[in-house]
This record gives sequence, structure tokens and C-alpha cells, in this order.
Amino acid sequence: MNSDQIQTLIAMVLYMCCVIGIGIFFAKRANKSSNDYFLGGRSLGPWVTAMSAEASDMSGWLLMGLPGVAYWCGIADAAWTAIGLAVGTYINWLVVARRLRRYSVVAGDAITLPDFFSARFREKKKVIMTIAALFILIFFTVYAASCFVTCGKLFAGLFDANYQAMMILGALFVILYTFLGGFLAESASDFMQAIVMIGALSVVLIAGTINAGGIGAVIENAKSIDGFWTFFATATPETVDGVQQVVNGAPQFGAAMPYGIMSIVSCMAWGLGYFGMPQVLLRFMAIRDEKELPFSRRIATVWVVISLFAAVIVGVIGRALYPTEAALLTKSGAENVFVILSQGMLPALLAGIVMAGILAATISSSDSYLLIAASAVSKNIYQGLINKKASDKQVMWVTRGVLIAISLIGILIALDENSVIFQVVSFAWAGFGATFGPLMIFSLFWKRINQAGAIAGMLTGGIMVFVWNLLIKPLGGIFAIYELFPAFVLSCVAIVVVSLLTAKPSAEIEADFERARTGA
Repeated sequence: MNSDQIQTLIAMVLYMCCVIGIGIFFAKRANKSSNDYFLGGRSLGPWVTAMSAEASDMSGWLLMGLPGVAYWCGIADAAWTAIGLAVGTYINWLVVARRLRRYSVVAGDAITLPDFFSARFREKKKVIMTIAALFILIFFTVYAASCFVTCGKLFAGLFDANYQAMMILGALFVILYTFLGGFLAESASDFMQAIVMIGALSVVLIAGTINAGGIGAVIENAKSIDGFWTFFATATPETVDGVQQVVNGAPQFGAAMPYGIMSIVSCMAWGLGYFGMPQVLLRFMAIRDEKELPFSRRIATVWVVISLFAAVIVGVIGRALYPTEAALLTKSGAENVFVILSQGMLPALLAGIVMAGILAATISSSDSYLLIAASAVSKNIYQGLINKKASDKQVMWVTRGVLIAISLIGILIALDENSVIFQVVSFAWAGFGATFGPLMIFSLFWKRINQAGAIAGMLTGGIMVFVWNLLIKPLGGIFAIYELFPAFVLSCVAIVVVSLLTAKPSAEIEADFERARTGA
């Protein structure tokens, strides 16, 4: 290991020590009860609510996946996705946050998403709770795997180490941290990590622009590649066995591919996912006062817009500065562009701090995913169905056991070092968006929805994500649209049709709805 790598490692270790310190600080309070461990006793302030929601949401794909897409094929895919996410963020905070915070208290003081849906319909047999918990377990295991892939790529690239070994090491760190402090530690560290993430993006953006000769030079280079600098076409790297070809020191591209309305709809559909994202929705439930939500909304929206814009442009800058870098000549390898830029432009110690931004993004998401998935099993299935008299201590032990099991499955999924982070995340994102998004919107704003409609909507959305991705999408053409959009629409249709064809909700459920609506 050379001196630059040692300095980078020192900076990252110091950062990891800070994160562990936060976990230890909150460990005593987190272990008082499952309510404190899973929702922090509804005590989050507006800054922590906003920043932790966005940091846990974005994960390592913000610093690796999104710049990688922009580097590989230009701004169209990356920019339309970023626009969809920014719009979805704002609407989610504006429309869903206040009503969910209020309704989660009305609905039995729910502390998990399955808890809320079950109490919303006053379930006795806990069917909705069970289905919701199982879908959370499935999709968050995939999500956690994407974070472990990020850890593996990051450390393997930085220290010329074995990918699998580095991936497992990163996963173990995340597991240890999640064990310690629960939701409060997760939220507090996510606040710090959100600052590190946006700081890292800003530093690389500014340094990259200067090194490339200014923003004009970056744009001119992008325009020189057919389809790279436009919202309505996409560049097509010429590859052999997945590796982009380089001739006379220049990367080779074929003719640009048109980027039509269906492609734009696919990317914009990412915004629909927010309505079903447990890691974001839980922050709405955990804020100490719903009156602080408008301030949180402004913080979250500004952070998201700046971060997404910077991530896309970092990929474009990388294409200008490192067009033929061997590590970036595959679609999977292109996701290392942020790492390559940091190492190439910044002093080793500062590069280490910037690299901590990727680690921050990964930790802030994976701890959320593991905690929510574990709570779905321990709180909703174990205590809700198997052992209804289980003590808080028993629930906590089951939570930690499930957390380890989920992590092991995630590690197995992440063993393939050629995994493309963006693609893994997009599937899990579609899963949550289609399974819970329509149900959340109708639960909060439509009095007529009933238990049967809720079950139909969840099953339709969740199953259709798999069906569309595996069976229909490969047909191409109009069917190549991102699976979130058709699954979301069909889930909405299922909720409305089944609810109207079955009995209306009870008077008690309707009364709960009115209390949540009026705040009475």
C-alpha cells in the first residue's frame, strides 16, 4: 500500500470511527424499547428529518450509479431520472408527509409501515401486515445487496484489493453499526452523511470543472460525442465483449440512439417510487411536530436538486478528463468515475474524505434497509402473528437475528462484482414504489378504500414488477418501459375496482379517516 492509499485509508477510518461513535452514543436510548429502536420515539427535528430521509434514500448510487450512467451514455438517462426524482421528492413531502404523520398516530400509533397499513384498516387477521412485511423483506434484501456492491467496488478500486473480501468487510461494518443504535443513531448519522455527500459532490464538481478547462470545455467535449449532450438522444459506446473500444487514443461511439417519449416516461417514473419508500415514509412518521414539515420539505428539496445535478455533471466531467481510463471502459466499471476523478485530482487525504462521501451514502441507506426489513419480520410477523405476547426484549433479539440473516442473503447477491448498481437499485425501487405507493396515496386520501382493495393493490403492484421486468420488458419496443410505471398504474386500478366491488369500510375506519383528515 503506497503513501496516498495510506492517507486515504486514514481519512476513511476516522470517518468510520465517527459513525461508530454516533451508534454507541444512541445505543442506550435505542435499546429502551422497540418504539425507540424503530422510530426514535417520534423525536426528530426538521433538519434531521429532511437530511436523513434524503441520505437514506439516495444511497451509493448517487455518487457511483448516476455519474456512471452519465459517463457511459450521456445526460439523457441520468438527467430525466434526476428530474423525476426531484419532482417526486417535492410532491411526496408536500402531499404525503403531513397526512401520514397524523394518520400514523390515529392508526394505533404505528411505528412501522406494515403496522400503519394494518391499523389503517383495523385488521384482525393481519393479512395486509403479513403481505407488506414479506414484500419489504424481499425488496430491502435486494436493496441492501446494492449497497454491499458499492462498498466492494469502492474499497477494491481504492486499495487494489479483492472485491469479494472488501464487499464482505463493508457489509460487516454496516451490520455492526445498525446493531448498535437503531433508528436514532441511523437518523443522526444520516444527517451528518447527507452533509458529507453533498460536500463530496461539490468538491469533485468544482475541481473537475477547473481541471477540464472550465464548464465551456466540458460542454464542448460532451457535444463532440454524438447524442451525449442532449435530452432527446443517447450516446452508444462501441463495445466488444462489453468493453468500449479505443482507437488512436479516442473512445469509440456509434450513431446516437433516439430518446423518445417512452424513454422519458420511464425515467420520470422514478419519481413515483417515493410514495412507497419505507425509509422516507418512516421519517414523516418520526418527526416530532407536523408543523415542522414545510421547513423540512424545503431543506430536502434543495438538497436533492443540488445533489442530483452535481452527480450528473460529474459523470460528464469524467468523460472529458478520463475518456480512455481502463477502469471505466465497461458499463459496470463506469460507475467508478467518481472514485477515479477524486483520486486523480485531489490530495490523498482530501480524496479520502471525499471517498467517505460514497461510504456515507452507502451506510446511510443500508442501515435503513436492514433495520426496516428486520423490523418487518420481528415486529410485524413474529410479534404480530407468531408470538403476540412477545416482550420488547424478545422482539429486539429476533430483530438482530433477522438482520444478520438478511445481511447474509444480501452478501450472497452482491458476490458478483460485475453487478451494475443502478440496475439493482432500479428494480428494488420499482418494487417498493408499485407495492406501497398507490396503497399509501389511496389510504391517506380516499375514504372508500377497503381491506380487499388494499390487498389487491399490493399484490398487483408487487407481482407485476417481477412479471414486467422478467417477461414483458425483454419484448422491447413500447414494452421496454421501466416496470415501475405499468405496475404502479395497474396497482391503482386494482385498488379502485376491488374496493368498489366489495363492502365499504366500517364506520370506525371512516371515523379514523376523518380524524386524520381534520387533525381533530
